[in-house]
Amino acid sequence: MPRPDMPSRDRLEAILAGLDLRRHEERAFVKLYPETARAEADAADRRRREKRSLGLLDGRIVSVKDLFDIAGEPTLAGSIIRRAAPSATADAAIVRRLRAAGAVIIGKTHMTEFAFTAVGLNPHYPVPGNATDRSLIPGGSSSGAAVSAAEGTSEIAIGSDSGGSVRIPAALQGLVGFKPTARRIPLEGAFPLSPSLDSIGPLARTVADCAAADAIMAGETPRPLEPVPLAGMKLGMPKGALLEGLATEIAAAFERSLQALSRAGAKLAECGIDDLLTRFAEATAIGSLAGLEASRVHADWLRDENAPVDIRLKFPLRRRLAIPDSAIHDLLRTRQGLMRAMDERLRPFDFILMPATPIPAVSIASVEEDRAEYRRVEDLLLRNTQVANQFDLTAITLPMPGMSLPAGLMLMGRNGTDGALLRLAASVERLLQRG
Repeated sequence: MPRPDMPSRDRLEAILAGLDLRRHEERAFVKLYPETARAEADAADRRRREKRSLGLLDGRIVSVKDLFDIAGEPTLAGSIIRRAAPSATADAAIVRRLRAAGAVIIGKTHMTEFAFTAVGLNPHYPVPGNATDRSLIPGGSSSGAAVSAAEGTSEIAIGSDSGGSVRIPAALQGLVGFKPTARRIPLEGAFPLSPSLDSIGPLARTVADCAAADAIMAGETPRPLEPVPLAGMKLGMPKGALLEGLATEIAAAFERSLQALSRAGAKLAECGIDDLLTRFAEATAIGSLAGLEASRVHADWLRDENAPVDIRLKFPLRRRLAIPDSAIHDLLRTRQGLMRAMDERLRPFDFILMPATPIPAVSIASVEEDRAEYRRVEDLLLRNTQVANQFDLTAITLPMPGMSLPAGLMLMGRNGTDGALLRLAASVERLLQRG
């Protein structure tokens, strides 16, 4: 990994040289932009020499998920049926903002087809193995984004999160992954999965890098994160379903994290939300909200029996087409009431915390051919992270130290508390790094 104090062009060339060595077996990226990236890096280095930096992201090397528009090419969103789609006429809003802030856009990263699954497999492309162990799943749907950030082929990666698609791969690869409050960051030029749930977030090695990228994408001015005292902070633990069945090592790491927070003066208390989770599950007995909305997004090809689309996506979405629009509207109204109930439930706490995923990454081989195991793993990976999307909250995962396989500590907060959550996460990050 290039040193961060090197000029942007030198860091970029070191990364491109490494990628060129594996060009015949590339799995993290689906497309690279070496020439435009070189021009952007050179411009950033000139500004640096002339002491007129554009800010915290100027000259940083950034990858973007394959669902964001880049002008002049079709946006594939991980699907081969999009190869004949019209070319985008403009960059996605977040890409424009990143470029304006001086970011060096190196390429588009692998994703699961149409961002629909959480394991990281896409039948049209080789699986980008986990950066910590290539035999393990990367997590999805922002699979290549996490690999690029974890292996150092990007310094910040941009993904999307509709049920955990930033936080799951971040947790499984030892990264920070941030899911903002939905609609804080514009979705213009991002291929949709579920308009009610979609959000755009960064993956990086530090909270500071995630916060800088988040601010730029939200149209805000990034500023250094001010430390937040942990003493007196009231943190809730959702005892019940979200803490059940934890892998032994994750349970132990979570307990160590709680002890460290307690020693730092944080007040830990139980926060029961199982009844709200049950009510949401009952409301979505007709189908997940993501699946129902995605069935409308993809209605055109879903009616084609021979569409070359992942069967893990095709068959569930086709069933959702039979659900009437009126039932979806009723579900959305019910969701609004449950969001208000969750907000009230979380009001007594500054934030709540739990493991991001109850299990670490499993082997690719274990889920490639065994559909039942694939479903079991995917359900577990989504179980905790999807709560933030279902109830329109903000959340971040931080790597827990001392793990043989990476796992994340997730902090979750009420709608609109993004800035406070990032400041707290920076303090917790320092605490965990001190051990």
